[in-house]
Amino acid sequence: MDPIILIAASSILALGVCGAAFITSRGRAPIQSAGPAPANDELRGAIETLIRTQASVSGRLEQMTASQAQQQETISERLQSQERVLAGAVDSRLGEMLSRMDNGLGDASRRQNEAIGDLRERLASIDAAQKSIVELSSGVMSLQDVLMNKQARGAFGELQLEELVSDILPPSAYTLQAPMAGGKRVDCLIRLPEPAGSIAVDAKFPLESWHALRAAGTDAEKTAASRAFGLAISKHIRDISEKYIVPGETVESALMFLPSEAVYAEIHSSFPDIVEKSYRAKVWIVSPTTLMATLSTIRAVLRDARMREQADVVQKEVSLLLVDVQRLDERLESLTKYFEQSSEALRQARISSGKISKRGERIEAVQVGDEIPALD
Repeated sequence: MDPIILIAASSILALGVCGAAFITSRGRAPIQSAGPAPANDELRGAIETLIRTQASVSGRLEQMTASQAQQQETISERLQSQERVLAGAVDSRLGEMLSRMDNGLGDASRRQNEAIGDLRERLASIDAAQKSIVELSSGVMSLQDVLMNKQARGAFGELQLEELVSDILPPSAYTLQAPMAGGKRVDCLIRLPEPAGSIAVDAKFPLESWHALRAAGTDAEKTAASRAFGLAISKHIRDISEKYIVPGETVESALMFLPSEAVYAEIHSSFPDIVEKSYRAKVWIVSPTTLMATLSTIRAVLRDARMREQADVVQKEVSLLLVDVQRLDERLESLTKYFEQSSEALRQARISSGKISKRGERIEAVQVGDEIPALD
């Protein structure tokens, strides 16, 4: 309740109590004498004034109570309106939050699905790569088994040599496992144009000594492995020089094919004395890469030699071509004269046609009764 209403109610209650006490005390006092009349009139006036004041205060109290009730009702309505607005705002904000949460959950779910799809693709790629690695490992193990066998290793080098030669040179330019004088056979004999002759190519693969050199740990082991590797290469150079350089049958040099770029690089980087020894023996050491370059050069030489061999044929064909060109020129000249004669005949025919057209016009003029023109 409003404090003003409480104060007013307390004042009215106090006035009422005071008036009642005054009346009671006046009624109980002994009546000694009638007393003067003015005193009673004043008392009555005071009581009436008090009663009027009490009525006025009661009216004001009722007005204040009604006003307070109206204010409370207005406040209640405002509170209810604010509650409705607040509830609407809360519902709207809650709806927005729920919508954002749904969108966020949808985006998160989509990204999660995409991530799972990418993960599955990567796992599939990893599985495929793992299978390829397993297959490659099997191939490497098979290749290692082949290379550990000396005969199989020799066959591997010969097969690689055959593939390189057959890819670059024509079949007529080489022979595989070609027989030579003295019952010897060379892995490949390349026929160079005359008067050069043929050049022998022999495949060698000193794998054991090279592996021992790579696996050496101490200085003593490296020295021993280097000596063994150098002796193996020197023996191959000597064998090729003695067997496959035959005067009158081959050129004064031969090729030693190493089917390993690593072995070739090791020789040229760490064994320059072996390279010098091969130069002196005229045995050129080649790897797959350098052999391809050498074969490409030989192919160009063969093409040039073939062109030189066919030079007479080419010259004869050129002479015949010149005769045909002269004959064509004569025929074109005759054809030109024929066209000129034809053009003159066409011109004369056009003149005759014009005269015939004019005579026809004159005849037509005679038929319609016009004046007869003079005929040419």
